[in-house]
Amino acid sequence: MQLIQATIRSIAGNGLSDTTMSRVSKEAGLSQGIINLHFQSKDNLLAETLKFVAEEYRCAWTQALADAGPETVDQLAALVAVDFDKTVCHPDKLAVWFAFWGESKARPTYRNICAARDRAYRTRFNAVITKLIEEGGYTALDAENVSTGLSAMGEGMWLDLLISPRRLSRETAKAVCMNYLSYIFPKHYPRPKVGIDRTNAA
Repeated sequence: MQLIQATIRSIAGNGLSDTTMSRVSKEAGLSQGIINLHFQSKDNLLAETLKFVAEEYRCAWTQALADAGPETVDQLAALVAVDFDKTVCHPDKLAVWFAFWGESKARPTYRNICAARDRAYRTRFNAVITKLIEEGGYTALDAENVSTGLSAMGEGMWLDLLISPRRLSRETAKAVCMNYLSYIFPKHYPRPKVGIDRTNAA
């Protein structure tokens, strides 16, 4: 865990290409021999780091669903909100996701890990959206289109939070997505009575 956390910090600060075994060992305060013992190579270390953040994300949304209870409206809100939880939506974690996404086309290992993460989440996300459409009688809505739009919005917010943290806060990003939900599912989510506050980005 200590080495993985050090790798996350290194990727966030230096990018994938400049994250070296030596740099990670210094970040972790451990000898490079310890890294070699556990991971054998930089490629293995990076792959295990990506697996770690993917599993952390899976655990976060799984727990969010469990905490939301049986109501579909609460489950969808929980899935949207978890993207802006402080554990998931940490600047270093966001930097890691975008670094690996940028390399995934050329690296099958990264692509497969990211694809598995996306498949599991999207399957559950689509199922919740489909159920809410049925419950609310939203006959004009297509679950796949709604899911794609919400996912793209969430990832766009992640990018804004990464590159413009002073302009946008996690709370504001979540409020924007919930506001979007209120237009898609007006029977289930109230529209805000006032504009979204953008003055407290941090």
